[in-house]
Amino acid sequence: MARQQHPFGFLVLTCLLAGCTTSPPPVNSMQDPQANFREFTTFAWDNGKDPQAGEQPITILDTNIRAAITNELQRKGYAEAVAGTNPNLLLQYETAAAEKIKSNPFRIGIGMGGAGSNGAAGVGVSSPSAKEVREGTLVLRAIDPARNAEVWNGRVSRELGKGGPPDPALIQSAVGELLQSFPSR
Repeated sequence: MARQQHPFGFLVLTCLLAGCTTSPPPVNSMQDPQANFREFTTFAWDNGKDPQAGEQPITILDTNIRAAITNELQRKGYAEAVAGTNPNLLLQYETAAAEKIKSNPFRIGIGMGGAGSNGAAGVGVSSPSAKEVREGTLVLRAIDPARNAEVWNGRVSRELGKGGPPDPALIQSAVGELLQSFPSR
């Protein structure tokens, strides 16, 4: 006997499984419509203009963030400015971490299938729950120093692990998504 296929059951199961996964918050970005990104070729890190503020050391987290941003911008055709030269873009970023409540709503799943001439169906139920998670946010700004104007900004948030700094792979992934809308050269 031939095995009977249940395409509807597979479709229902696929939709239910997709509904069980939570996607990260969307990436937000804005671009100055007056900015001519064809003119921008180099970038550098804006270390601030307050001469009274002592220079803070670059942390390991900063090093990982800067490396991820540099990699993505170089992939898009930009070059990091040589020390002592005037870059076309100055980059500023901020990070923040906060505890958030993540809730899982009440769900019902239905599945159908079969083996041979026998059919089968199943129903699964989950109860609502909530847990506390740590969420990290990265905000990146690109400044045109010639106009002293922000030409692009973006924000990405991701769930962080329990304690400790974020994994460099998570940082690279988040920065890749963040800079997806940044204009290529």
